[in-house]
Amino acid sequence: MRTEAETTNNASQPSTAVDLYWIPLGAGQHVVRLSGWLFEAISARVQHRRACDLYHSALVVVAPEGRFVIEQTPISDDHGTRRGVVVEGPVGSKLAGRVRLFRYEIRRWRDGVIPDIAEAVSSPVRLTDDPTPASQILDLVPSVPALVWGRDDGRTGDMWNSNSVISWLLAGAGLDPRRIQPPTGGRAPGWRAGVDRAARDAARVQHRPRQMGRVFP
Repeated sequence: MRTEAETTNNASQPSTAVDLYWIPLGAGQHVVRLSGWLFEAISARVQHRRACDLYHSALVVVAPEGRFVIEQTPISDDHGTRRGVVVEGPVGSKLAGRVRLFRYEIRRWRDGVIPDIAEAVSSPVRLTDDPTPASQILDLVPSVPALVWGRDDGRTGDMWNSNSVISWLLAGAGLDPRRIQPPTGGRAPGWRAGVDRAARDAARVQHRPRQMGRVFP
């Protein structure tokens, strides 16, 4: 992996790449930034450690299929198809998720943008320039588990959130997310949840009984 300086969505793109961006939690959203700060302050106190900067992750994937932004965000309106939305899920609880305000979307947005990319730290991180995992990531996005945001539905000891989505995709495409670390002094809550869920999903597929096909004369 290597880190390259890039702060705009219009920078020249390679023919194939998977780039990871670390966006400070709550960039451009003061309420989210404050709630994240309070969450981390409480977590650090309970775990007897120093508080860290919190980060949200997103991907820019350039593959033979095109250039795509992959990110989990709140739902802003009913026109998700314009943003390449392929998955929606609840925030807080399944019951609350019946209301759009408490739902999130996962985008696979062709020629899309990351709104707060200018605030990205130590980004982008080039994960690979191999077209195979790049295409695999794109194929996997519609299969991301639509778990409840902010909850430990997978019983991994970590909450499910935007970082879980990214680490789940990377693991599914054969890129080891355990080797990836947020910027110095930072933390990416939810990252482990995606890694653990991907491992469970892979094990479930491997142990699934093989279906016997029909035998034709």
